[in-house]
Amino acid sequence: MGEVKDTQFQGAISPLFMSSSYQYDGVDVKRYPRYFNTPNQEGLGKKIAALEKSEAGMIFSSGMAAVSHCLLAFLHKGDHVVLPQTLYGGTYNFVVEEFHKFGIEFTFADGFTEKDFAKAIKTNTKVIYAETPSNPLMKITDLEIIARLAKQHSLVSMIDNTFASAINQTPADFGIDIMIHSATKYMGGHSDICAGAVAASSKHMDVIWNISKNIGGSLSDYTVWLLERSLKTMALRVKAQNKNAKKMAKWLEKHPLVAKVYYPGLKSHPDHLLAKKQMKGYSGMLSFELIDSLDPNKFMKQLKACKTIYESSRCGVYNFVSNTYKPCLIEPSRKSPSRNCRWFASFFCRDRRKGRFTCRFYSSL
Repeated sequence: MGEVKDTQFQGAISPLFMSSSYQYDGVDVKRYPRYFNTPNQEGLGKKIAALEKSEAGMIFSSGMAAVSHCLLAFLHKGDHVVLPQTLYGGTYNFVVEEFHKFGIEFTFADGFTEKDFAKAIKTNTKVIYAETPSNPLMKITDLEIIARLAKQHSLVSMIDNTFASAINQTPADFGIDIMIHSATKYMGGHSDICAGAVAASSKHMDVIWNISKNIGGSLSDYTVWLLERSLKTMALRVKAQNKNAKKMAKWLEKHPLVAKVYYPGLKSHPDHLLAKKQMKGYSGMLSFELIDSLDPNKFMKQLKACKTIYESSRCGVYNFVSNTYKPCLIEPSRKSPSRNCRWFASFFCRDRRKGRFTCRFYSSL
């Protein structure tokens, strides 16, 4: 599915088409990189769609390009979107810092039950958005609830499926409309590309494409080609990472220097049964808290078998660790209610006065 054929030499892999100019007159398809339809872009989009059991797929220049294009495609001035409490920091920043410029309203649900999400829906709500598992505390959102509410209220449902990957979770099976990925993570898998991906029905993808060709968040064909290369081994990589992360989670859970472990594959995780219901694997990522008396900086410096990284490089073939011990990046304002900012601060600085921090571990093969 989506393989670009080497018709000239019959090579074993897809050829790379680097051209930014294609025949325009007398052809059925007018190709241009910003139109997301070069041979490599189009082929990879079909592969992404097949992975997510969808009709169409598109590749973007980053995960946030994918997130922002999807949200802006279905939200206009006066519209409203419902989001969960736990959200990737980039998405949160985009919502609270940019939406007021477009006249778009937003509400963070108070919890994760159907009642919590339903309560947040307004007459002008157009989109319900979720992220599961969440970053970084691996909170699980019920996909069936999101899909059911979307259908009841005629909303578009969107899921950031990055932390699960299409190998572990296919939201379309539960009725979700649009699946979004930071392809920099599991799909890329080698810490050498930055990309985003979206899968949806042809009807929804037409809406996304219409705004995307104007905003211009397309990906270079060389990176598209690298991403297609990486997809060929994604299933093998993710399954191995699932296995290793679960072993590490069980080991950390028993360690005397660890206060708490966040991994949905553990029976102690509050959302374990839900994760078991809607996921085939529990992800190669986990978070844990150290005990209060342990200096987090010394801990990070003493690590021997792990690379300490900035958060964006995760899901590669190495053991990665990054800490979330950092201050709130968004000050309270009318656009960013202090209630949400306090939550965001505690999200990254857990019991700061006691020196506790949350550490994210990304398992290798």
